[in-house]
Amino acid sequence: MHYYSTRDRTRPVSFREAALSGLAPEGGLFIPEEIPEYRKAVKHSLDSMSFQDTAFQTILPYVEGDVPPSVLEEISAGAFSFPAPLVPVIFEGPLVLELFHGPTAAFKDFGARFMARIFSYLRRGEDRPLRILTATSGDTGGAVADGFFGVEGIFVTILYPKGRVSELQEKQIAGLGGNISALAVEGSFDDCQALVKAAFGDPALRKKLVLSSANSINISRLLPQAVYYAAAAGKALGGRIDGDGEATPRNRGAGFSGPPRFRPGGGTGTAAGAIFCVPSGNFGNLTAGLYAMSMGAPIAGFIAATNINKTVPDYLESGEYQTRLSRPTISNAMDVGAPSNFERMSAHWTYRDLSRMIRGVWVTDDETRRTIGTVYQDHGYYLDPHGAVAWTAVQKLRQGAAEAAAAPAAPVGPVGPVGPVAVLATAHPAKFSETVEPLTGPVPVPGSIQKALDRTARALTIPADLSALRDFLLSPASAS
Repeated sequence: MHYYSTRDRTRPVSFREAALSGLAPEGGLFIPEEIPEYRKAVKHSLDSMSFQDTAFQTILPYVEGDVPPSVLEEISAGAFSFPAPLVPVIFEGPLVLELFHGPTAAFKDFGARFMARIFSYLRRGEDRPLRILTATSGDTGGAVADGFFGVEGIFVTILYPKGRVSELQEKQIAGLGGNISALAVEGSFDDCQALVKAAFGDPALRKKLVLSSANSINISRLLPQAVYYAAAAGKALGGRIDGDGEATPRNRGAGFSGPPRFRPGGGTGTAAGAIFCVPSGNFGNLTAGLYAMSMGAPIAGFIAATNINKTVPDYLESGEYQTRLSRPTISNAMDVGAPSNFERMSAHWTYRDLSRMIRGVWVTDDETRRTIGTVYQDHGYYLDPHGAVAWTAVQKLRQGAAEAAAAPAAPVGPVGPVGPVAVLATAHPAKFSETVEPLTGPVPVPGSIQKALDRTARALTIPADLSALRDFLLSPASAS
């Protein structure tokens, strides 16, 4: 498999080069030359395969020629050692795909743990250390820190917007030390992201350091996220759901008391596929879902749920893409006004394609709070602010189903009874206790979060200026 930059299709590179480079020299994002389809045998077995087998079959064609199948099997088994349960909350209501059962209680664990292992393999025998730069609006930083902590020959620098992440997120980002450094940037996530991109284009840094990224701009972070879509869509197609996992945030004395009502094939007798409602900021997660859908996973469409930073929903409605400054909200990981992965989406698919596959919905903070409180009061289930944005988006579409179904840009799934709808819960609500607990009371804290709460965050504050980042990266402190 070859990869091209979104800004230059004249120079193909290998998966190894695309992954270890992170960003193309002219600033583009790497994309595969084609999105491969699942073999028929795999497509017909998605409803019964283990998560690790689904991961192996999903990722294999993208790394062919660079990673032997036996190595990929071993990496998949080690990286995806925790579940992604598809659980019911409301009778005849949306299911919840819980992606927070990993070590940092966020969906970023899937990509970060895979990256750490694949980078270690791809760099075997190298002498010069690798410097990974990562911008985070919250959960990416913690997952990258945990995934790469202690990996020999790799030093990680994580940039996050000062004062715009939760206390727990800051401790996960800046509480490990060792080969993990944290920079609190005086600015927004967009400023952090711009600094990372500027660093990759800086000749002085490129000359002295071997740089890569661990954001979803890196193709090796994105690909493993396609796995949980394929696995969950297979379960839904087979009419299967999971029981609660160890970290499932449910009040055991209240809420759901029976199986959801849907039949295999989306309740229509056909393989219509599942609908995924994705809380979206930088749009890497949804792009991974589009990859899974294009590979042939039984997915009917997506809902892109954003907060007031609604760049992509506006694009889906108007056809005009206009970035804007991000605005802070209680769903802070989604506070992105210029989502990087839109460049990848638009390189693969036209506006007509995207508007058929995705319905955009945006949600206010007041609506998010109301949903958190109502879902807990009525059903005993705790939602974090990002999952609550997605839940609210589903309810808004259902309330306006008649009008939405008539809109030319509406996809065939998200507004009708075509198939099961799954809301992505991307982080455990205990990570956002400051927002959730005033609306629900105490949130159960999983062991992974309690461990992080006991750490002390140590970060260096810098202005949103490339010279400040350059000075740090060229100092001994960045590799100590």
